[in-house]
Amino acid sequence: QLQLVESGGGLVQPGESLRLSCAASGFTLDNYSVGWFRQVPGKERQGVSCLSSSGGSPKYADSVKGRFTISRDNAKNTVSLQMNSLKPEDTAVYYCATLRGGYCTIGTMLPLVGSWGQGTQVTVSS
Repeated sequence: QLQLVESGGGLVQPGESLRLSCAASGFTLDNYSVGWFRQVPGKERQGVSCLSSSGGSPKYADSVKGRFTISRDNAKNTVSLQMNSLKPEDTAVYYCATLRGGYCTIGTMLPLVGSWGQGTQVTVSS
């Protein structure tokens, strides 16, 4: 059974950091482009960052550039999202996903999703 499971969410204060992890089971995550999305109630799920299976530099939404870093750990079959200098507007449910195709961009991520994780809540509040 193909599965993605996120972990690492929680409640932090503005300026603090969190590291989200997405563990894959039943398949090799390195064979896929992967992405992180976030969603707040009443709004569409939005792409935050992605890594292409074909290589190349990671992609980030403008709102998180310079603060978030996406990375893979092939030995653990995981993809992570390091989130630094968190802001209240980063509060959302964060989802990881596999993406169809060998190349990803922030603007084209959502229609290319193959499989979703269940999501993890991130709350940034003082």
